[in-house]
Amino acid sequence: MKNKMLILIGILVLSSCQNKEEKKNIIKTIVQDTLSKTLGGTADLSEVSEKDSKAVELIQKQLQVLLKKDLPAMTKEDRYFYYEAFDLNNDQKDEYFVGFSNSYFCGSGGCSGYILNNDGSVINRFSVTDFPILVTTESTEKFYNLLMKSGGTFHLIKMKNGKYPSNPSVEEKWKGEVPKETTSVLDIQGKTLEKYSF
Repeated sequence: MKNKMLILIGILVLSSCQNKEEKKNIIKTIVQDTLSKTLGGTADLSEVSEKDSKAVELIQKQLQVLLKKDLPAMTKEDRYFYYEAFDLNNDQKDEYFVGFSNSYFCGSGGCSGYILNNDGSVINRFSVTDFPILVTTESTEKFYNLLMKSGGTFHLIKMKNGKYPSNPSVEEKWKGEVPKETTSVLDIQGKTLEKYSF
């Protein structure tokens, strides 16, 4: 019992010695994100890290710019996205897969989305894609190749001149089984990815 009390006192002392300004910034970020998510009708962010909050804010701002002309035609229900981070080029910085699952961005051929650099700049926009997207262990131009499903068939997507092709349905069809070593990203139906407003 004495050991448990000493551990508890130690934790309290350590936590009270933290930088007060850093603590305020983290709390402010969590409060702002929680408020915007609550107003937008999305999930609780109490377990989202500061890094995730910054990524969400970056993506929200970028979507406001990328979709500026579309925003007036979009309903509140259309203005949601999912994202998943993955380091596509082994530079120790995540890129962001951004996808949508509503009728504004999806049609009979699949859905649209983006792949963004960690600074928010666009690597590419893609269309007619069914989620999830699979990241392979093979690479082209220092970026991992992707397998994107379109029309029920996987297509091999390779980096070309600094961009991935935007329409997977016209790319080389994948032959054979999907490699076990692939990583699934943006599995909107299979994973419990949080939905964010923009």
